[in-house]
Amino acid sequence: MAPTPSPSTSEPGIVALLGRKTLVLGGIALVGVLLTLGLRLAGAGDVPIFLVAAVTLAGLAGLVGEGTDQLGDRFGPGATGVLQSALGNLPELFISLFALQAGLTVLVQTALIGSILGNSLLVLGLAFVAGGLKHGKQVFDAAPVRNIAIILVLAVAALAIPTISTAPGGPDQGHAVEISVFVSVVLLIVFAASIPFSLSGGEGASALGHAGDRGGAAWPLRLTIGVLAAGAIGAAFVSDWFVEALTPAMAQLGLSEAFVGLVVVALAGNAVENVVGIQQAMRNRTDLAISLIQNSSLQVALALTPALVLLSLVVGPAPMTLVLTPTLLVGLSLSAILGAFVVFDGESTWLEGLMLLGLYLIIAASVWYGPPVGV
Repeated sequence: MAPTPSPSTSEPGIVALLGRKTLVLGGIALVGVLLTLGLRLAGAGDVPIFLVAAVTLAGLAGLVGEGTDQLGDRFGPGATGVLQSALGNLPELFISLFALQAGLTVLVQTALIGSILGNSLLVLGLAFVAGGLKHGKQVFDAAPVRNIAIILVLAVAALAIPTISTAPGGPDQGHAVEISVFVSVVLLIVFAASIPFSLSGGEGASALGHAGDRGGAAWPLRLTIGVLAAGAIGAAFVSDWFVEALTPAMAQLGLSEAFVGLVVVALAGNAVENVVGIQQAMRNRTDLAISLIQNSSLQVALALTPALVLLSLVVGPAPMTLVLTPTLLVGLSLSAILGAFVVFDGESTWLEGLMLLGLYLIIAASVWYGPPVGV
């Protein structure tokens, strides 16, 4: 008769498998969904609904990230990068789709630019400051990080062309929609072509693949899919509530549509990814931190932005274009170029991080005084 296995050798329960971080994120998401729903049913003001929904979206984004990591463990680092690209931006995708339906094209456009600026300047700067103050000068493998930075510069250059070519006197003046659609199609083709490279284990894939650093027991496949499904469904509902409360809430607070998109919505859609990158820098995993942060910017520039330009043709009352204001165009270009320069030498310091933070604050302040959101 086989001996009965002791408790120490038995399979861990679901709570033990999920771990403290996932349980905290799940608790934030569940409480947030219930609280947001309760506030809506009680007829509460738009500002508290907006704030609670923003925090809830961060928790849901964290759940999607945890599930993506687990699924990536089963398919290797290359697939993890592709999965992160597809699933990590779900909250921001839902927010943008509902905002486009509501006619908030300026907000969506600035939120996408804000995601790139937030990662390339704010989050990278915070990672350099946090890691530098704790560990001093940090050294990382420059080659894969440089590759990502160069691709990001090329993607941003492509995004800049519609603004330049449609300016008064330009060859595409009056054809902003057409040139934006063409650029978007090209960028999506490039993104699609990069997927086989990532799956085959290229340098970009190894930088993206980070699930193995997490530690802990692997989840069963059914649990992983369940967490991903719950996070995606919750993000869809909460994004709708978030956007519904956004316009009246921002009108009450007197904030401009450009500032809300560039700062508030952009940070809400990427909150958890940002925290993870800073945490990795504080653990002296600088290669991983920079790769995560830069890839988040790259995915927005190469995939999410062009996809939303095309989707705006069918879901919104007016199409979204890639024509930017001079301030956003210059800020976007400088962030990509400076990001490449900063990582080129394979070293980072807290002072470099502080300078990146300063530039982000200046760009954010430049849209503070725009016209307030109307009800």
